Amino acid sequence: MEKGQISVQTENIFPIIKKFLYSDQEIFLRELVSNAVDATTKLRALSARGEQVGPMEDLTIDIRVDKEQGTLTISDRGIGMTEEEVKKYLNQLAFSSAQEFLEKYKDDAGIIGHFGLGFYSAFMVADKVEVVTRSYQAEAEPVRWICEGDPSYELAEAEREHRGTDVILHISDDSKEYLEEDRIENLLRKYAKFLPVPIRFGTRTEKVYENEEDEEGKAVEVDNIINSVDPLWRKSPQELTDEDYRGFYRELYPMSQPPMFWIHLNIDYPFNLTGILYFPKLAGGLEMQKNKIQLYSNQVYVTDDVKEIVPEFLTLLHGVIDSPDIPLNVSRSYLQADQHVKKITGYITRKVAEKLGDLFKENREDYERKWSDLGPFVKYGMITEDKFYDKAKKFVLFPTEAEKNYTLEELREAVKDKQTDKYDRTILIYTHAPDVHHTAIQAAKNRGYEVLTFDNVLDNHFMQRLESKEDKLTFTRIDADTIDHLVQTDETKESVLNEDQQKQVQELFSGLVAESAQVTLKPLAPDDQPVQIVRPEFMRRMKEMQAMQGMSADMFPDMYTVVVNSNHPLVSEKLLAEDAQDTAGYLYDLALLGQNMLTGEKLTKFLNRSIEMLK
Repeated sequence: MEKGQISVQTENIFPIIKKFLYSDQEIFLRELVSNAVDATTKLRALSARGEQVGPMEDLTIDIRVDKEQGTLTISDRGIGMTEEEVKKYLNQLAFSSAQEFLEKYKDDAGIIGHFGLGFYSAFMVADKVEVVTRSYQAEAEPVRWICEGDPSYELAEAEREHRGTDVILHISDDSKEYLEEDRIENLLRKYAKFLPVPIRFGTRTEKVYENEEDEEGKAVEVDNIINSVDPLWRKSPQELTDEDYRGFYRELYPMSQPPMFWIHLNIDYPFNLTGILYFPKLAGGLEMQKNKIQLYSNQVYVTDDVKEIVPEFLTLLHGVIDSPDIPLNVSRSYLQADQHVKKITGYITRKVAEKLGDLFKENREDYERKWSDLGPFVKYGMITEDKFYDKAKKFVLFPTEAEKNYTLEELREAVKDKQTDKYDRTILIYTHAPDVHHTAIQAAKNRGYEVLTFDNVLDNHFMQRLESKEDKLTFTRIDADTIDHLVQTDETKESVLNEDQQKQVQELFSGLVAESAQVTLKPLAPDDQPVQIVRPEFMRRMKEMQAMQGMSADMFPDMYTVVVNSNHPLVSEKLLAEDAQDTAGYLYDLALLGQNMLTGEKLTKFLNRSIEMLK
């Protein structure tokens, strides 16, 4: 038996490992299973090179829990280690055998580990770790390495008939949860679900039916294989059907609605990346949809926080990205920005834009049907990514309340005659609530205006983005001004009231409105509304932005203008009579009611007064 000291820089390294090596304690299982996969992958690489490595029929990795003994064992049939390799790799903290193997053979055969600390994550949950290993080399003898969570170790002869390695964790008292089979199986399904070597965790009961007439079947015990060694994203798109893609989506997100469509990523230059990205049905739930892209490195689950490699708007997608070229830190849980990452980001953005563009060109009708789900995604991308903006201009849609859909170019062409102001700006009129603005919309349509429907939480930002990027383009909500002034022209009308009469009407309404409101008289058409309430576009957007950011809307007063149509018969006749005060109050209440601004006691009084008038 040999005894010695593990080569580390400090006596206190193990307490540091136990507390701080990884942000999540459960990562230890991923690291140890990944090491077992590495050992198996190395063996396959040597066999492929013609070396004698022994039997290759069953390379399954076994995970075993023994609650009585308090142990968790990870057992592989891989390359194994000689005594000298054990001294070299286990007794020198942070020396990476995977890295040395790659340098020796100059052939990245899917080796995962590059840092050498993964094995020591075992001490996060174990107060004693045993390694029993036997090298594939014919003359090698099996050895046992034991360490009890301090720099001392034992190395002795062992009994092991076949090539491979057992890592036996004696679970510490404060980590007994890792002796629960359900806990281990859930972790394996999270981290090892798509590893390229079969992972077995005991057995499970399965019903077997002898023939079609056999209704009861027979319960048999079968191997409980955790993973799919050849996941869908590793296959060629040519060999896959739509149902294959939908089935894989159900496997990833069992409770979700089916996706609208998907993109199969596959590139090997200037970086390696495979994956499948799905477009989910958003239904307005932007935040709920995030963190649904899973990042893998050589089929090892890394994280679902992919914002460093996927642009913000693409985090709304679902699916899988797998790349060995994404640099990871020691924990494999956080990404480091470098040139590879930037290229991957650009590639994914381009592929998504190309897919959307193709869908728009190939079947515009179907694309329009899906716009309620696609719209938030495309708008989000145009707001946040310049490169995507330039491509998406061709397939972003602008729905109208009349259920037409225009591209930006089509829209500018459609409205140029009626909605170009005296400064040669294109004025795009929109509503966020067609039912609320029904009267104004009808008046706008009578003048030949197109009214867009902008009812998504992103639309304020989207409009401002377009106004800043596009030449001479302005959005204004339909209640931002009276219809005749939404598109500013030099046209003027004359009022039927003289100056004294106008002053009299002005004073009537000034005594009714709130302090933050103002009253103005306009000589509109006689069939326009007698009294209208309009809000400044800029101020309204400011208030809505504040509300979106969780700020109090009271920071700015509810500024609005009461526009009195001096040419309406009710104004030019009734408001100059003796009961003018009551009529003005009633007309003002009607305008408030039309904007959903008449509530509480005022609404009750209005209803009672209306009933009395009918009597």
